Amino acid sequence: MGVRPVRDPRGVTVIGGGAVAAVDLDQALAVAPLLVAADGGADRALSLGRRPDWVIGDLDSLSDAARDLVPAGRLLEVAEQDSTDFTKCLDRIAAPLIVAVGFAGLRLDHTLAALTALVQPGAPLVVMLAPDDVVLACPPRLELPLRAGTRVSLFPMGPARGTSRGLEWPIDGIDLAPGGRVGTSNRALGPVALQIEGQVLLMLPRDCLGAVLGAIGV
Repeated sequence: MGVRPVRDPRGVTVIGGGAVAAVDLDQALAVAPLLVAADGGADRALSLGRRPDWVIGDLDSLSDAARDLVPAGRLLEVAEQDSTDFTKCLDRIAAPLIVAVGFAGLRLDHTLAALTALVQPGAPLVVMLAPDDVVLACPPRLELPLRAGTRVSLFPMGPARGTSRGLEWPIDGIDLAPGGRVGTSNRALGPVALQIEGQVLLMLPRDCLGAVLGAIGV
């Protein structure tokens, strides 16, 4: 789309209506301080003591109480039903990093839709915080300073290939596909380097958030 009305040179946290612990939101805002709520995510943010800077979506889940607390001019209704509220947010944000919370751990259909949005062509850089995982679309090249034994899961969202260094089970020469070979539950031998061709989700334990942010240059 054209002009993106929500802009921040540091980073943007997007909160959905799913399960969010206070520590999740605090960690996200520490690196991405502008808070955008995807529709009813505004109620989730307010329940955690945070007022969103923007609310974006079709607004069918937003309570009247939350609507009244949104700053003037920061309620952006997008009436079309061809995309999710999460995608509506991503399409309207210009920032070097988006951290997503509240899009996993409540409804499986919402979680699947959010994960699919991460790998769409032209999607911004998004790091999703799930209850037990850090998830992102794996960039073409990535080096991660991981400890030996760290779980490293690679899940292809389409045909993909790659090479690896530092994995217990290397992915070199393997054709990855959702209905074929996948790379879940691999383990790091130490620092890991990946080269990926295709759409692949990288999933790591939550305590790897700092390593992920450092690896992507945040």
